[in-house]
Amino acid sequence: YTPIKYKYSEPQVVEELARYIDSTYQQHYAKGDIQTSEFVIDAGHGVGHCVGNVIKYVQRYGKKDGYSRKDLFKILHYAIMLVHVHDRNADATPPSPNIPFP
Repeated sequence: YTPIKYKYSEPQVVEELARYIDSTYQQHYAKGDIQTSEFVIDAGHGVGHCVGNVIKYVQRYGKKDGYSRKDLFKILHYAIMLVHVHDRNADATPPSPNIPFP
């Protein structure tokens, strides 16, 4: 096994992203058992919801809150949710962590 020499701090960013996502499950709009995004996804509008939010936060990056890392993490979180919706809609099984990504 040869360790990968990452160029863009990916391991650190992924770790910080995980902490950000964890924090969203404890925010005021997530106090119940179901988050708003879950209702939208379960109603069959997950792709539009996720893509729309990615676009929203990409467009506001550098504007509303300046060049906010939080907006970047929101973009990544909605993109991860979109992967989930994609896999669910395609009735696909997510790849095993032990199988190399195709």
